[in-house]
Amino acid sequence: MRKIIIAGNWKMYKTSLEAIELVTLLKREVVDNAAVDIVVCPPFTALADVRDTLSESNVGLGAQNLYWEDSGAFTGEVSAPMLKDLGVAYVIIGHSERRQFFGETDETVNKKIRAALHHGLLPIVCIGESLAQREQNRTMDVIRTQCEGSLKGLTEDEMRKLIIAYEPVWAIGTGKTATPQQAQEVHKFIRELLGEMFGSDCAAGVRIQYGGSVKPENTKDLMSQPDIDGALVGGASLKSDSFSLIIKNSSDIKK
Repeated sequence: MRKIIIAGNWKMYKTSLEAIELVTLLKREVVDNAAVDIVVCPPFTALADVRDTLSESNVGLGAQNLYWEDSGAFTGEVSAPMLKDLGVAYVIIGHSERRQFFGETDETVNKKIRAALHHGLLPIVCIGESLAQREQNRTMDVIRTQCEGSLKGLTEDEMRKLIIAYEPVWAIGTGKTATPQQAQEVHKFIRELLGEMFGSDCAAGVRIQYGGSVKPENTKDLMSQPDIDGALVGGASLKSDSFSLIIKNSSDIKK
């Protein structure tokens, strides 16, 4: 059975004080929820304060990125050991905004996955097609290329520790959401592809999130799909009421 995981990607929002206020409200609203795994991913500057605020709660802490080297002359970068030192458990890798604006590639995603795993972090690995690629009927080709490049050389045991987040780029922050059927079609393809790469037993256990304008209103329909195991939530994770409602609406779904 795959446990649903709901993660909030705050992107470049929230000062430390704003972050403390948000997670203080959130942990009260979800304190009794053990049905799903809950993660928040604040900006680097708020990680320590969020960690302290979430102490002894059921909400996990994630980061939005990392660099693949442990240390060195890499101005502006943050390493896996630094994240571990802050109590981070999860890390988002390869988000489409990192790919689009900061030159992230499947090769660098692969390096970051290896660094995260080496230091005991749980990677949330993002993949997804652009609107142009979908309109050209290239969605599955893009997904295959990204999976094969990003996951290259990983062992079956390593793959079991990953979370995949399918985020159609055309649905991120646009208000457009893939229909549950569209999302399920791609999630099913991803699971079948993972089966080719790592074996059917491994693929059956990997959690695959959906991301792209997830809201309380569409959560149940998305999470009810057989191959959708959670959500990577953007804008709706920046308010405790909407994020906690997404979590609540996911709680009764069994995988």
